[in-house]
Amino acid sequence: MVGIVGFSLLSELFPVTTCDKWQYSANSTHAKYYAHPVKIIIKPWRGQHHVYGKFLIPQGYQNDGFFTLTLPGNQTYCGSLKTVTPQIDGQPNNAKIRGYLNTRIALWIIMQGHLNDLKQPQNWKLAYFEKRKNKS
Repeated sequence: MVGIVGFSLLSELFPVTTCDKWQYSANSTHAKYYAHPVKIIIKPWRGQHHVYGKFLIPQGYQNDGFFTLTLPGNQTYCGSLKTVTPQIDGQPNNAKIRGYLNTRIALWIIMQGHLNDLKQPQNWKLAYFEKRKNKS
């Protein structure tokens, strides 16, 4: 019990990251589109990098560099992205991107009883927009 309370207090004092400092494209004039993951993997007991969503976005588009996870009560968490492959077999016009949620955050969400919310694709959101065209 002491460990859970200590973990809770330290998580609040030293958050992994805040979504505010990642909003570098918020002032973009491009239209934004949003994608939800096609698959969600939740295996935090396997260690780091085992809680993620698989997103697909069209080729020629750029993402914000992060995704958001919003739980009931408007609790929002951010995670980092990694492009896995530029193309997927059978879907050549899409880029496959993994959105990784920090394992510590995932465990905290699960301990709070939000495992089912973590599994819901509509709670995960990746913003993307059209890349700027180079002027010739």
